Amino acid sequence: MTIDDIIDELKRSYDTATTNLKTALRAFVEHGTVPDRNARTDGAFCYPELIVRYQPTASVPQISRSFGKFSEPGVYTSTITQPHFFEPYLREQLEPLIRDYDVELEVRRSKSEIPYPYVWDAEEAEHLDISRTSEIARWFPVPELPEIGDEVADGEFLDLHGQKPLALFDAPRTDFSLQRLKHYTGTPFEHFQTYLLFTNYHRYIDAFAEWAVERIKQPGPYESLSACGHVEVFADTPDALEKIRSAPWRRHQMPAYHLRRKDGQGITMVNIGVGPSNAKTITDHLAVLRPQCWIMVGHCGGLRHSQRIGDYALAHAYLRDDHVLDDVLPPDIPVPPIAEVQVALQEAAADVTGETGESLKQRMRTGTVVTTDDRNWELRYTASARRFNLSRAIAIDMESATIAANGYRFRVPYGVLLCVSDKPLHGEIKLPGAANAFYNRAIGEHIQIGIRTLEMIAEDGGETLHSRKLRSFDEPPFR
Repeated sequence: MTIDDIIDELKRSYDTATTNLKTALRAFVEHGTVPDRNARTDGAFCYPELIVRYQPTASVPQISRSFGKFSEPGVYTSTITQPHFFEPYLREQLEPLIRDYDVELEVRRSKSEIPYPYVWDAEEAEHLDISRTSEIARWFPVPELPEIGDEVADGEFLDLHGQKPLALFDAPRTDFSLQRLKHYTGTPFEHFQTYLLFTNYHRYIDAFAEWAVERIKQPGPYESLSACGHVEVFADTPDALEKIRSAPWRRHQMPAYHLRRKDGQGITMVNIGVGPSNAKTITDHLAVLRPQCWIMVGHCGGLRHSQRIGDYALAHAYLRDDHVLDDVLPPDIPVPPIAEVQVALQEAAADVTGETGESLKQRMRTGTVVTTDDRNWELRYTASARRFNLSRAIAIDMESATIAANGYRFRVPYGVLLCVSDKPLHGEIKLPGAANAFYNRAIGEHIQIGIRTLEMIAEDGGETLHSRKLRSFDEPPFR
């Protein structure tokens, strides 16, 4: 089978299953018709499954790229959801496997049913009597939490009956996160782009929106700006910025804004709020989209006397006092810097600030960033001082190490560039008037560095990004 054949069959199988499920749901809600038990037994509501058989007669070739390869022979499988949306990703993963290996491809109906909430659109669900959900769950598939997890990504999967995982995330895990993304960010998951910016201040979002609205009026790859509440503006949209500013972002915990390209290679910016729990939550779910890269741009406390308010801290190591990932990625596991991202961040800073050499070094310091889960860490400084000194930390925040650690865990290249907003160890704290002046001056420049970094990486096509240092020795073939 060709890649076109495989993708067409995935689409056909998925569309048939979701149509079966929607039709049965409508019949039950409108007429009380219980779905046919035999139909469910035969898999009428089930995800499609993609099977790749690799049984070479010679040794496995040694290929150095970071994905799209096999480390050993076997039968590799994964259930697939939303094949229309994931078609570019599926093509990207299958092409090198077909080109460089003698493989057999197959699509079949899996034994994993699609949960009914995942096929019900917002309008249908809005008119559903909430008291009926338990009744519906009696007759229709619902999310089965024992089937949703990160065992493959965390290296805890079992080789069952000779079958190995084809991808890090199967269909139930992916669908779970796609639904959560809509809930947390207030935007369709289809609008997410493959290059991601995170921030913990909505003022950064304002600066991003102002720039993006002007950018889509210019020639180039960007077509629209999408915001919370299904607000989307284009080059010819009247009062576009006002429409974006009026979007109901306060209704959503982590509002997202998407500067969209037709090929999906644009920039999404998310205000993740404050704290490592939020940082883990959003990256847990964004990981299923298999983004090319994510970068954190936010504020930090400077820990060195030589730093000035408005200086930048480029993280190349992390002291992980966030604790939210300790069970799945112990703190003694190194989280290395991604060289390509580090270089892009430094080059973008030089482009945007116009400073180079020693002048840029005076403003941008590279070093260890502490990420804490205690917003009032200053009250326990005596307990932390020795640890900070041993780490040689230059800055402290509440999200960066979590963003980097989950990027490492889920094989998504990551980077962090923070701006020093105060120096709590040296008596330079945030005062209302000074803080506002700082924000007005620094945010515009900082966000431009983040944007320019992602654009530079995108201009390279992301080809250099998929670092082998993020891949394990028994990695699934798909990125």
